[in-house]
Amino acid sequence: MGNREDLLAGAKQCLRDKGYDRTSVRDIASAAGVSMAAIGYHYGSREALLNQALFEILDDWGDTLGRALVPQAGGSAVRAYERMWDDLLGQAKAHPDLWLATVELFMQAQRQPELRPPLAEGIGQGRRGMAAILESVPEDEVSERSARTLGMVQAALMSGVIVQVLSDPDNAPTAAEVLEGLRALTKVLG
Repeated sequence: MGNREDLLAGAKQCLRDKGYDRTSVRDIASAAGVSMAAIGYHYGSREALLNQALFEILDDWGDTLGRALVPQAGGSAVRAYERMWDDLLGQAKAHPDLWLATVELFMQAQRQPELRPPLAEGIGQGRRGMAAILESVPEDEVSERSARTLGMVQAALMSGVIVQVLSDPDNAPTAAEVLEGLRALTKVLG
């Protein structure tokens, strides 16, 4: 790898180890094995590098989540959905650092307006991706309405459950409880 790729890998590791706010230029350069000046040369700023690293981590995670939702041969969509939740909750417990960095990104976007457009684009892609997975269609076949409804609800549900896991890991909901709650909600809605 070159310095640019090493910096990106180092930034990803720092995000996992220290989080967004506590990662310094020195931390990234040390993790990458390059000079601190290389960050400015290749990325312009610490924030630009950390933002790219975090967006790439989220993209990789989205791909992993999408694979988990694909029903196995002869399996049901309900079982695939439950398996996705098992995987998601397992990841949240095993890698709370990644999820905390994600929450930090939302906080940073409140302080750095230039982060809002890429964050909004990422959220839109996430909604579309969720709808595509749940409808078992390619993303380009997902209607805007489906992305803004089905995809939005799934993304909101995931975010809310993850915040609960991060806040109280000992009492984190299980996949079975998430599904039971959704079934109860559909009864309420008739």
